[in-house]
Amino acid sequence: MNDPQPLQEERYDMSGARLALTLCVTKAREGSEADLDALEQMFRQLRFESTVKRDPTAQQFLDELEKFQQLIDSWEEPVSCAFVVLMAHGEEGLLKGEDEKMVKLDDLFEMLNNKNCQALRAKPKVYIIQACRGEHRDLGEAVGRDEMVMVTKESPYTIPTYTDALHVYATVEGYIAYRHDVEGSCFIQTLTEVFMTRKGPILELLTEVTRRMAEAELMQEGKARKVNPEIQTTLRKRLYLQ
Repeated sequence: MNDPQPLQEERYDMSGARLALTLCVTKAREGSEADLDALEQMFRQLRFESTVKRDPTAQQFLDELEKFQQLIDSWEEPVSCAFVVLMAHGEEGLLKGEDEKMVKLDDLFEMLNNKNCQALRAKPKVYIIQACRGEHRDLGEAVGRDEMVMVTKESPYTIPTYTDALHVYATVEGYIAYRHDVEGSCFIQTLTEVFMTRKGPILELLTEVTRRMAEAELMQEGKARKVNPEIQTTLRKRLYLQ
């Protein structure tokens, strides 16, 4: 048998425009201004043209994504990458608008897929979702130093309409995402810190975000809680932001 060969490194071309949209419900979400400040700083450092919309209703989440798609498709120079940050209360697969109505995340994600946004065809689309995905709270489990459990789940093959997308959730399915009243969310604060101070492919940066969050303990209702992000990717190449 031949020796395994190292992977060929293929990178996304990041020489074009970088566009970002942040939609954030601040109502009853203390600490969200700290997250907005951290994101603004990160997008400035990473050379993104960034737009922020505060307190969208459920319908405005859809409307703003559609406007963003039109902006990208009409951009004068080639667009290399788009980031969408969604911050709100939520449940699995849903976000709650400022009007307390729900919007489906899949309906938002669809707006920028390869079929619906031509300028982003085969270009990376990164979604960052700071929202609860259920009611569970994680107290953490004791792990021996060398113990490791691999869990694989059957995931259906997705058609190429949905390639080149990266979804980063603040928490795994079914769980609560935490926010500090003043300092913002552990997820957004850790992610912006890593993205601004470390270099490397985005999936490696996100591994570092996960490591830091897994080590941290958050106090809630007088108990130490654990939280870790979940990453879903159909990226075909390495994505470097700096």
